[in-house]
Amino acid sequence: MTTIAFFDFDGTITQKDTLWEIIRFHRGSMRMYLGVVKLLPALIRFKLKQLPAQEMKQRVFRYYFGEMTEEDFNAGCADFCRNRLPAIIRPQALTAIRKHQEQGHRIVVVTASAENWVSPWCASLQIGCIGTRLETRDARISGNILGINCNGTEKVNRIRQQFRLEDYQEIFAYGDSEGDKPMLALAHHAAFRPFRDK
Repeated sequence: MTTIAFFDFDGTITQKDTLWEIIRFHRGSMRMYLGVVKLLPALIRFKLKQLPAQEMKQRVFRYYFGEMTEEDFNAGCADFCRNRLPAIIRPQALTAIRKHQEQGHRIVVVTASAENWVSPWCASLQIGCIGTRLETRDARISGNILGINCNGTEKVNRIRQQFRLEDYQEIFAYGDSEGDKPMLALAHHAAFRPFRDK
């Protein structure tokens, strides 16, 4: 296989950020909004760039999912992939994935979202998944990120850990944000926000 295609997930394949969608799916809208109110001081600090993205993300994970059993969390994530996620997938992105598959290309989603709620969808399409990993303690979600949030240069680091890019004659990459630009820079064919409705 001489061609590989890397796809960002949130905003590229999906129409919206799946973090808040998975929270709503697990906890319901009321609990989600109550959490936003409680987390508002931290969210403001994050928007003002006074709080790192990883720390903000961990606060969100701890509030909504901390101490949930890994089994329950993963079951809910799989259910989300079956019943909620299809409604927010961009049809143009799915078409692009299918076209790569028809040509025998390797396809990998590379996302800052947790692998827990992205990999079941990827598995259903028989494509790879590289994402943020969540720490578990005693089979429960701790709310902490294992290692580094999979965004920016960490996307490139994680790709290079798994793939020897020199083995591929062609590399495609698709993204929609600043955090995708290091990954896009790896590609012979890079597309920025290619699936947005005109």
